[in-house]
Amino acid sequence: MVFTTHIFLFYFLPLFLVVHFCLPRAWRNLWITAASYVFYGWWEPWFVCLMMFTTVVDFLWGKVITRPGATASQRKLALVACIITNLSLLGFFKYYMFAAGTLNELLAVVGAEPFRVMTVVLPIGISFYTFHSLTYIIDLYRGHATPAKSFTDFSAFVALFPDLVAGPIIRYKTLAEQLAARHHTLSRFASGTLIFMLGFAKKILLANPLGDVADTAFNAANPLPLDAWVGVLAYAFQIYFDFCGYSDMAVGLGRMLGFEFLRNFDAPYRADSITDGWRRWHISLSSVLRDYLYLPLGGNRKGPTRTYVNLAVVMLLGGLWHGAKWNFIVWGAYHGLLLGCERWRGKQSLYESFPRSARIALTFLLMLLSWVLFRADDLTSAWHYYGSMFGWRPVADTAPLLAAGLYTPYRVLLLVLCAALVFQPLQAHDWALRPLNWPRVAVALPLFALALMAMYSQAFNPFLYFQF
Repeated sequence: MVFTTHIFLFYFLPLFLVVHFCLPRAWRNLWITAASYVFYGWWEPWFVCLMMFTTVVDFLWGKVITRPGATASQRKLALVACIITNLSLLGFFKYYMFAAGTLNELLAVVGAEPFRVMTVVLPIGISFYTFHSLTYIIDLYRGHATPAKSFTDFSAFVALFPDLVAGPIIRYKTLAEQLAARHHTLSRFASGTLIFMLGFAKKILLANPLGDVADTAFNAANPLPLDAWVGVLAYAFQIYFDFCGYSDMAVGLGRMLGFEFLRNFDAPYRADSITDGWRRWHISLSSVLRDYLYLPLGGNRKGPTRTYVNLAVVMLLGGLWHGAKWNFIVWGAYHGLLLGCERWRGKQSLYESFPRSARIALTFLLMLLSWVLFRADDLTSAWHYYGSMFGWRPVADTAPLLAAGLYTPYRVLLLVLCAALVFQPLQAHDWALRPLNWPRVAVALPLFALALMAMYSQAFNPFLYFQF
């Protein structure tokens, strides 16, 4: 199920909220689990079985790790077994086809016969709920969290539908007390509704139309340089408003249920360095990679060489986490190289001496170049697109027709509006959390109504991060 459908808005969510607030508090987490399984299983019911299995296994391993009298070796064995179980499932469903296809390509190079690759369907959101479970187990092992008071609490945490399929990545220790006892207030529910409305508007009114612009440019054969730049600019705005919009809706739904989720974006296109950008973009993933991968590898505590190696490993795996394609690995390597250069300069960019506006512009340019890798179908397509951007590929005869489709008044106005929104300091998350008043309602309600009308005129357009 998707937030931006009439089934969710007019059937699932109202029914869920009515039942949730009518139930005694002791039953609410069970209801969250059951309803979240319906939400998740809407696409493919058997996906629920996989999530149920990992939830039960992780809960039991957590019991072993925190069992009174457990020895250090028993606790470590339980931790390793849990990590292997979760990563094996993630690896099979997400990376089997990529690994098998790569191996077949290598066999073809040496003249060997390729083998048949089995088709594996990727369960939506598996990367996110796997990380949720792993942070729970690792925090228990480290003593940074207390075990779930009941299986119902833990299953509600794993299956919690607002952040289930595309984040933000939430750690159990952040929600432990809230799972046990949540405070529901009218003002919190109202602010959550407001954040949800704004996130919904971002997705429907900005991300989806910009996706059409990006698709037009990326699907074209050898566009003009200007057209190629406009296409990647549209994609930069699309992926931001798409993912930030989802995160806003997740935060809003969480507040409606009494949960407080951490923000996942903080004006990332206002970053003045790549290091600063990673503090602002997909904050929950950045913090998880830092605390559960970079620091355990040694962080920056084992000398400069080891620091750069650790940084490279983290960024390569971070790129691979986004998808089983060489594009994402190269994307991670690109960001790892830039972060390594800034680390070498004391976490300062090569253009640190420039005025802040110039630093923001140059950082945004570096991000634009990386988004080509994210959007292109494969490395060859990305290389061809770079060729169009920088003018080393011949322009196709259809370029004039492409320009006529790209530069309609509506699309140009939309690009200008998005540029104004992403580069101004006030973020929707902060605006919505201010004390509710009629002017805010007067802005949010018409936007939501307009987005609802637009939703019915658009083709089905799931969130980009569902594929990760």
